[in-house]
Amino acid sequence: MYVPKESQPKQGKKGAASGKDKDGGRKIVAQNKKARHDYLIMDTYEAGIVLTGTEVKSLRQGRASLADGFVQIDGHEAWLHNAHIPEYSQGTWTNHAVRRKRKLLLHRDEIDKLEAKSQETGHTIVPLALYFKGGRAKAEIALAKGKREYDKRQTLREQQDRRESDRAIAAAKRRQRARER
Repeated sequence: MYVPKESQPKQGKKGAASGKDKDGGRKIVAQNKKARHDYLIMDTYEAGIVLTGTEVKSLRQGRASLADGFVQIDGHEAWLHNAHIPEYSQGTWTNHAVRRKRKLLLHRDEIDKLEAKSQETGHTIVPLALYFKGGRAKAEIALAKGKREYDKRQTLREQQDRRESDRAIAAAKRRQRARER
């Protein structure tokens, strides 16, 4: 008996996890943790990336590095430089260049704002993460200002103090629970 395609049940994953990751639909491929240490993040943007087929396949394998990456505005277009996406292992002569510059897709007003702010002294645009969202490759970029050495030390000291206070609070709660028993 013939059943029209529209009335057939959908196949695939069932439940809340179908097509979504636990962190809001983002499958993170690479992060630039050093950027958060070296820079004061002022504003973040989500940008699409123009990639070739082998770059997408390599990213889906979870292989990329943003350690030396930076964003530059040329001719009212945003470009991601020095992001390392290794060659696809099953690729042939169609493989991509590993550290080529890649175009970022942003709205015109976002590009204009980033260009104006990056002209100011001490401001730069750095990539924070590469991830997949809804099946498309995205880059999280940030307008940032470089930290001085004493700012970095102060941030580390604050993190250490916060960690110690959290440990002290947890230990006090454990002692409290032990006395109640």
